[in-house]
Amino acid sequence: MKNDWIEAEAADFIKTHGAEWGSGLALLAYATRLVGRRQELALHGGGNTSLKGTVRTLAGDDCAALFVKASGADMETITPAGFVCLDHAYLKKLRKISALTDEMMAGEFRTRLLRPSAALPSIETLLHAFLASPAVVHTHPEAILTLANRTGGEETILAALGKDCGIVPYVNAGLALGRAVAGEMDRKKDLRAIVVLHHGLIAWGATPKEAYDVTIEMVGRAEEFIGKSRRPIFSVGTAAAVETAQKRYAKIAPLLRGLLSPASGDPDNPYEKMLLAPLISAETLALLDSPQAGDLARTSPLTPDYLVRTKAYPLFVEKPDYDDMDALRRQLAGEMESFRARYDAYIKRHAPRLPEFDAAGADLLPRVVLMPGLGAVCAGPDLAMARIARDITQQALAVKRAIYETDGTYLGLAEEHLFDMEFRALQRAKVGGGSPLPLRGSAAIVTGAAGAIGSGICEELLRQGCAVAATDLAGDPLDVMAIALKDRYGDRALAVPLDVTDGAAVAAAFEETIAAFGGIDIVVVNAGLAHVASLAEMDLDAFRKLERVNVEGTLLLLARAEKLFRLQNTGGDVVFVSTKNVFAPGAKFGAYSATKAAAHQLCRIASLEFAELGVRVNMVAPDAVFSHGEKKSGLWAQVGPDRMKARGLDEKGLEEYYRQRNLLKAQIRAEHVARAVLFFVTRQTPTTGATIPVDGGLPDATPR
Repeated sequence: MKNDWIEAEAADFIKTHGAEWGSGLALLAYATRLVGRRQELALHGGGNTSLKGTVRTLAGDDCAALFVKASGADMETITPAGFVCLDHAYLKKLRKISALTDEMMAGEFRTRLLRPSAALPSIETLLHAFLASPAVVHTHPEAILTLANRTGGEETILAALGKDCGIVPYVNAGLALGRAVAGEMDRKKDLRAIVVLHHGLIAWGATPKEAYDVTIEMVGRAEEFIGKSRRPIFSVGTAAAVETAQKRYAKIAPLLRGLLSPASGDPDNPYEKMLLAPLISAETLALLDSPQAGDLARTSPLTPDYLVRTKAYPLFVEKPDYDDMDALRRQLAGEMESFRARYDAYIKRHAPRLPEFDAAGADLLPRVVLMPGLGAVCAGPDLAMARIARDITQQALAVKRAIYETDGTYLGLAEEHLFDMEFRALQRAKVGGGSPLPLRGSAAIVTGAAGAIGSGICEELLRQGCAVAATDLAGDPLDVMAIALKDRYGDRALAVPLDVTDGAAVAAAFEETIAAFGGIDIVVVNAGLAHVASLAEMDLDAFRKLERVNVEGTLLLLARAEKLFRLQNTGGDVVFVSTKNVFAPGAKFGAYSATKAAAHQLCRIASLEFAELGVRVNMVAPDAVFSHGEKKSGLWAQVGPDRMKARGLDEKGLEEYYRQRNLLKAQIRAEHVARAVLFFVTRQTPTTGATIPVDGGLPDATPR
């Protein structure tokens, strides 16, 4: 375990933050970042840190202060602003209290703030308050959990870490944990750290650096002990096995996603959308294909802190039938129903333990599905949470494997402890609120995404919480767009090269999107070409080129979407970007008008055929959109010169001409088209087979 502390970096952190927050808190933030960026130390913020100091009030009084990491703050990127400042002298008095509910504890924290904060401090704040040492680092290191989560864990920890590390049996986070840890520290004055079984490591020091150094030292001891006593048992998976598993996942992910999406009770949006993150690796496949897989996989998480992400148990599927999709659907549906029944019974057994807990409407579906021959599939209400569940699962399997290979027997917590932490209000508050955005958890694929209208649609969908695969012909426009979207929206934005006239490419684009998100809810058919020529002068090859893109491309996308939606079985939306020319064609625009009209009619037919699947197919019909920001319309780059020449106008004059010809004198922008798409995919009304004109009012183009 490498110590990453660099004095020059620490000095820079003080230089950046010390003037406003003080050097001590700046160094605490730096130490927290060092811990947070190492997943083997603190997976996705799994831990907290603190520093004791003083704060001077406006009245001139010096108050003993505890700075503790805010609940949910990202340890990897935290700054001093990510810590909550509390009245330490008062918090220490709570050690004498015999019991404290979460509501009471949260109230005490709120009323004892020394600096205003909208955030709640960590659920483990009292642990930090009761320890006498100035700086505390609390983490859930992988190596420590490998020692602690086993039968005879106390003896293993003592042998590995030595007598300067204490041991505390598991107790619930909050008052009980704080008192237990402080009591162990009081009894053994020479301790430098404490391991809480099934929980993690607590280290301390006079400064943040000392607390960090002790953390690294203890984890290093644990790693050395494990390395010396470990003997490989599980075979190593092959690259061919990984490739086969990836292909299987792309094939069955929509089916699995549909089964993992809970019913919502909303007839317009009957399912709560879930996104998937697969864990497919040689190590995972080797473990899940082993004779020990079932016993290891069904055990509880490493630490209760993870329960709000993964639930108390995963679903392990015995001998999945990957060769028969109908049989696999029946098998998975049966497994899901069995899991629901077991989880319902688990909740009902323990619900009386938490009087404030309301079991009605609890999500009974698994968040982690383990499948031999495929790997682990993790679900979450958005991509970030699905990937957190995946990383937690990866760590859990690695630790359980290491315990087995060091002659240990994994020991999980009793059910009542799991329940208490899974449904505890303060824990669920970390993830329960979520995003209010209407497309959170949805996934979309957009064609022609690098153009003016397509890019506007992609940005609007992403703004509303959707994960989006932006597809277009390979080249600079798509590459530049991909960089911009990735910078703003992270992994929710995916760029996929696609020629819509190639059926194999369409299938591959759907597979790549499914591999990234688990499925697709929204298909936006936007790719199209234009051509200017009179009927008498029409070049047949040019017409056929438009026909292939505008008509055949639409047909290929609709056909692939139907297969996807049928497999996923949670409904969906198709939106076709049509044109006012379908209803009011223009002279010399015959190829475009005719082929777009054909595609429009295909989508109307799709609205009839897809309805039984709960899939709505609608159209938006914009008038001229010349650009989106600095991005010029490719279509108008083709047809604009002819239109300008015919009317004796320059580029600005042409745009003004189109604005003046509609009733509202409106300039039609890509954002307007995107909002029309958004109207349909957010299901504001029970509508399918309809067209929204986005043209400022063109009487001749009114759909009829």
